[in-house]
Amino acid sequence: MQLTFYKYQGTGNDFILIDNRKEIFDKNNTKLVAQLCDRRFGIGADGFILLENSTIGDFKMVYYNADGNTSTMCGNGGRCLVAFAKLLGIIVQRTSFEAIDGLHQATIEDAIVSLKMIDVETIDQFDDHLFLDSGSPHHVTFVKNVSDVNVKITGRKLRFGAPYFEEGSNINFVEQTNKNTFKVRTYERGVEDETLSCGTGVTAVAIASHKARKTTSNMILLDTPGGQLEVSFETHNNNYKNVFLKGAATLVFTGTIDI
Repeated sequence: MQLTFYKYQGTGNDFILIDNRKEIFDKNNTKLVAQLCDRRFGIGADGFILLENSTIGDFKMVYYNADGNTSTMCGNGGRCLVAFAKLLGIIVQRTSFEAIDGLHQATIEDAIVSLKMIDVETIDQFDDHLFLDSGSPHHVTFVKNVSDVNVKITGRKLRFGAPYFEEGSNINFVEQTNKNTFKVRTYERGVEDETLSCGTGVTAVAIASHKARKTTSNMILLDTPGGQLEVSFETHNNNYKNVFLKGAATLVFTGTIDI
């Protein structure tokens, strides 16, 4: 069988996207998903996304990590899927779509997608890090020079260590560069390596930075190895609401592959 795929990237975080509204792809074939995401023996990607029909939104997002396992929300993947939906003619400029953590609203203008993320109510603060769920679990550590961090080794150690163990957490290393700008490098579980960008990661970093009083701004710029993203939010009684992740989502290429 020949499968048509679309390769998208959002600040270097890349994804294989499939139009699965006619249920052509076997969602249970996690081995095939991992093979397609392999950068040597497949197409290569940080994640794999199916666009499917939804009864409560314009479409449904089914997300897999590069290891083939279904996973929690992916912010950059969601932004890329919005751009894909526009390419397919499903939406024009505004959308509401279904994901594993509920409905998400988004807008797209040219290649810039602004995606509404979940509200964040619980943020755990420790002596050396913060932990929160921004659609996916994130550990946030502030460092003096993020360029010096061995993200793969240190991130992997934290990802599999207590209290996360096998279920794991994504690990973010953060350096503040001015009053509302932060450099971020992220180790992503499921990819088991550093990625050029992580949407839920920078969302978590922005909220954690405000919670830790590193900044008083409610519009924060996040510089990742793959480019810059913007996160904005409102605060209500120590809760973070109307959280938006904004940045470019770009079609890289399309193709077909025998499966």
